[in-house]
Amino acid sequence: MTQNTSVFAQRLQALRDLMAEKGLGGYIVPRTDEYQGEYLPASAERLAWLTGFTGSAGVAVILKDSAVVMSDGRYTIQLAQQVDNSVYDTDNNTKTSIEDILLQGAKQNDTIGFDPRLFTLAQIEKIQIKLKDSGIGLQSESKNLIDTLWHDKPAPPMAKADVFPEAIAGRSMQEKLEVIATSLKEAGAELGIITLSDSIAWLLNIRGGDIPHIPVALSYLLVRQDATADWFIDEEKLTDAVRTHLGNRVAVFAPQTMEEKLAQNVKGKTVMLDPGRTSLWFHEAVMAAGGTIVTAKDPCIDIRAQKTDAEQQSMRNAHVRDGVAIVKFLKWLDDNGASGGETELSVEQKLLSFRKEAPEFRDTSFDTIAGFNAHGAIVHYRATPETSQTITAPGLLLVDSGAQYNDGTTDITRTMAIGQASQEMRERNTLVLKGHIAIATARFAKGTLGKDIDALARAALREEGLDYAHGTGHGVGCYLSVHEEAAHLSPRGEEPPLPGMVLSNEPGYYQEGDYGIRIENLVMVKEADDGLLEFETITLAPIDKSLVIKEKMTGEEIDWLNDYHARVFATLAPLLDDEHKAWLENACAPI
Repeated sequence: MTQNTSVFAQRLQALRDLMAEKGLGGYIVPRTDEYQGEYLPASAERLAWLTGFTGSAGVAVILKDSAVVMSDGRYTIQLAQQVDNSVYDTDNNTKTSIEDILLQGAKQNDTIGFDPRLFTLAQIEKIQIKLKDSGIGLQSESKNLIDTLWHDKPAPPMAKADVFPEAIAGRSMQEKLEVIATSLKEAGAELGIITLSDSIAWLLNIRGGDIPHIPVALSYLLVRQDATADWFIDEEKLTDAVRTHLGNRVAVFAPQTMEEKLAQNVKGKTVMLDPGRTSLWFHEAVMAAGGTIVTAKDPCIDIRAQKTDAEQQSMRNAHVRDGVAIVKFLKWLDDNGASGGETELSVEQKLLSFRKEAPEFRDTSFDTIAGFNAHGAIVHYRATPETSQTITAPGLLLVDSGAQYNDGTTDITRTMAIGQASQEMRERNTLVLKGHIAIATARFAKGTLGKDIDALARAALREEGLDYAHGTGHGVGCYLSVHEEAAHLSPRGEEPPLPGMVLSNEPGYYQEGDYGIRIENLVMVKEADDGLLEFETITLAPIDKSLVIKEKMTGEEIDWLNDYHARVFATLAPLLDDEHKAWLENACAPI
């Protein structure tokens, strides 16, 4: 542990004391906010405040005599490192659910409290179904218990919003509002409530700066069938340019007036809510105001995921720019990585400095993962001053990073040998590369599910009895969320990739306590001339050939790698000085 663990024991006891005051037998603390986002402002990091766990997904279930912190397989090692096991138990929430913990640890007639702004209707209904006949009840608490205890909680963010150019978006705000209005009509709804920040940013053609890494303005939106909307956002965030952009189609109201405006607007009307993405609080408020609810998926999600032609080109442009930064970084690492003078943190800062050379750079798209040797096996590792390792030969350095440029979002992982890699490392890397190539070259019929494509990436590893505990691909937005909701390539991927979607292609292998390997490019779903779908790889950066065993590759796989490297060189070389161009030529030479 890097923090004073007694602090977390004290906070847990304070929460239990407050639970007792309120007659609660338990309390659930999810890692989310009222906007149901993955990345949170500092003011919403309640799980981290209570437990010390800083992963991007998780939940704590606090009972009178037990307390459990859970996350998914990406964070197994991080949970063990960050959470004090004398205070909390830990578990994998893909195997053990909240309701499992409650049924095992809560007592009959216990009431379990939760904040309705932090849970969706679907989440609460799932728990209630499992708790039926157990004598354990759920109780919505209007005041968050953690907020009552968190006396130095940061203020909510108030970053300025900007207009996102229509030339990049490919559709005007008016066009998008009309599309969503049609969706409302088709769903039989007069009004729709949109609460996902990236949906609002996409729909209104705005970007913001309220949270790290994702350019959104935290807010809510009420959309009508006539393609007008009420935007609930702090006025302080709006510039004159944004107000002009909104025109008379979008009225602005303070977020604190949301309940009052719902009472005025929804009585006797049908309101569309997404039960899986909108907080339960809205369901309760609409019902209290006399509205009728129609449940449907947020209508922005699928349309947003299929990029317009303009967005597709902007994403390609951003990846060319990012490729230049990555090449400069890889050459620097080649020159300095084995010197013993660099650390995981210095690697992260050097990469950031190269990206910042582009005037279009706005932010990283997530916290950079620079994991050397054993740290590379922690899927979502983040180096800190306390954990940052010195990089020395021999070993493997895994760097997973991304950028937000004002016209596109990037996400790339490269695994590099520092000095001479072991034979096992090279064998495992080659298996991962074979899986990566299987995705890059896949051709599939429309309607093929993400889980079926995901299996291609695992085939070579599984033949050797190996696998990895994360999905192969997630959606990526256009200057929006790096984890955009779209079809995803994973064993649970039940939706088909559609033309225009941008997905990651990132198989990996992790030897806990020793090293990690991941190779990631972003791919765009395209329709081929014969009607099948295929992927266009848009990430441009060399893959470490010293980690590839040519004899274990098929002729087609070797051709793909050589062709990819030829395209990387042809695209990036004209943008580099002679020194970097010479390095890239060698890095991209055929195997």
